[in-house]
Amino acid sequence: MSRERVLAMLRERPGEYLSGESMSRTLGISRAGVWKAIEGLRQEGYTIASAPNRGYRLEDAPDRLRVGELFGLLSDAKIGSQLMCLDVTDSTNTECKRQAMVGAPEGLVVTAEEQTGGRGRRGRGFQSPRGKGLYLSALFRPDLEPEQVSDFTAWVAVAVCDGIEACCGIRPQIKWTNDIVLGGKKLVGILTELSLVSETNTLDYMVTGIGINVNQGPEDFSDEVREMAVSLSQALGRPVRRADLAAQVILALDRMYAAYPEDKAEYLEKYRAACVTTGHQVQLITPTARRQAFALEIDDSFNLVVEHYNGKRETISAGEVSVRGMYGYV
Repeated sequence: MSRERVLAMLRERPGEYLSGESMSRTLGISRAGVWKAIEGLRQEGYTIASAPNRGYRLEDAPDRLRVGELFGLLSDAKIGSQLMCLDVTDSTNTECKRQAMVGAPEGLVVTAEEQTGGRGRRGRGFQSPRGKGLYLSALFRPDLEPEQVSDFTAWVAVAVCDGIEACCGIRPQIKWTNDIVLGGKKLVGILTELSLVSETNTLDYMVTGIGINVNQGPEDFSDEVREMAVSLSQALGRPVRRADLAAQVILALDRMYAAYPEDKAEYLEKYRAACVTTGHQVQLITPTARRQAFALEIDDSFNLVVEHYNGKRETISAGEVSVRGMYGYV
């Protein structure tokens, strides 16, 4: 753990030298302990300069998700106040739920370098190649009734767009309800799962999982999704450091949760501005039928209002919607 704490201090002061004595005093470990942590980080690929009477300076770092990379940047945040950075897990959502069931506090964030059983909506898999994407889940315990959090994923979608923009300088769009797209291709998947107290049917906790395609190339996507998926590095023409992106996404989630649900106007405005579904012909997909309609608007509850060919309007609160011209729907 000393290694993570030393790394966190170096990450908090980029470009600056920190003396071994000051780190020793702040962290409550010996100077030898600081040196040992520095050497361990160097062996892991971190470039750390050292100078007599000046100390240590972080100059370059590998693209890894770990507590030391994130903790200092999230020191004042509620979401991210507890971090679990895993190498491999079945699913960050599943692990986050396991932690919730044994009493983990609100604000826990679970990340993984790789998921062996990543999950999307409606039981679909989410491809999670090692070291390529950002796979992250956060635990929330709002004091609200289940029906009061029906729009939570829409708020999360706006927060993820905020985080991506803060890190990368580009703002993606939202395909209703919770796909985030860039250039008409899927960039991010979001999955929110709720747990209720059986005796009272009240909300126990929520876990929101976010999967972002960060540094994938075409070869990292399977044949069935290659034409409809995109990564940030493909769009930007350069790699993106996942720890920097994770920090900005978590900070955006923290700001969003502090505003939820009272400050709806800002998030509703951003959602409407980013939504690529409205103004297009769409296909409404249910377990039993597929219907054509025209997407008119997002209402004040983040529901999709559509108009059918007979002029009848319908408000859609959940379900699968395909936008004509996107993801192969023609």
